[in-house]
Amino acid sequence: MAKILITGAKGQVGHCLTQQLTGKADILAVDRDELDITDREAVFKAVKAFQPDVIINAAAHTAVDRAETEIELSEAINVKGPQYLAEASNEIGAAILHISTDYVFEGTGTSEYKEENKTNPQGVYGRTKLEGEITVQQANPRSIILRTAWVFGEHGNNFVKTMIRLGKEREVLGVVGDQFGGPTYAGDIATALIKIANLIIEGKTDAFGIYHFTGKPYVSWHSFAQAIFEQAELQKIIENRPVVNSITTNDYPTPAKRPANSRLDLTKIKQIFDIEPSDWRKALENIKAYA
Repeated sequence: MAKILITGAKGQVGHCLTQQLTGKADILAVDRDELDITDREAVFKAVKAFQPDVIINAAAHTAVDRAETEIELSEAINVKGPQYLAEASNEIGAAILHISTDYVFEGTGTSEYKEENKTNPQGVYGRTKLEGEITVQQANPRSIILRTAWVFGEHGNNFVKTMIRLGKEREVLGVVGDQFGGPTYAGDIATALIKIANLIIEGKTDAFGIYHFTGKPYVSWHSFAQAIFEQAELQKIIENRPVVNSITTNDYPTPAKRPANSRLDLTKIKQIFDIEPSDWRKALENIKAYA
């Protein structure tokens, strides 16, 4: 049975990875309480003891606004932690799968970002995630970087849960309508990572490198919110859907700059691994799970 180490096990994707792999692989699922990935000695000790075939790193400092002031913490979790995991996995001959983000790009223009496009992060979160990508690839050539965006799921905090909560409390909402991307169901990210991990373990691929994986169709946050409320009303989670006004990024200032364009080109992952985009509309069909 394949041995897989999952870090960030209590996060949105980590939770789904643990659920999907339980009983199908020999897994060690750890969160910061069980393994502090910023502690190099602890990482090497855990990896040597478990001897995984693959490490899937789902741990990250994802609080985008807080990252602007929590710089050292962001660097520790998003750069040093992945580096230590990559070094430790490389030492025992294991592969590493690492989750990254659309924030590594500037987020301007209207075209979809390809894996090889120029990166230009606009904040601490994006910068540290990009540095994490680089350190992982340098430390372990047998690495997969999976960039994703707009993650939501039944577990943890996310946009879907926030909208459902606000929809119960308010009759009118303003949601940003000039930022576009692909909402991505955490369960689909986990499924994609597991498929790639199994191909690596079975020796059926050596296509290491960077890949993009998000949901489709691309929408604005405003359109995504409308779809959420449509399902919430249909499934009787809320009595009446609120009026959702489209506002601009400038109307809703935040400490960290958000990319206006989070559209990622998904061609490569389809060609190499036959992985389809996340179907976020389908993931909303059981919206009770998020309420």
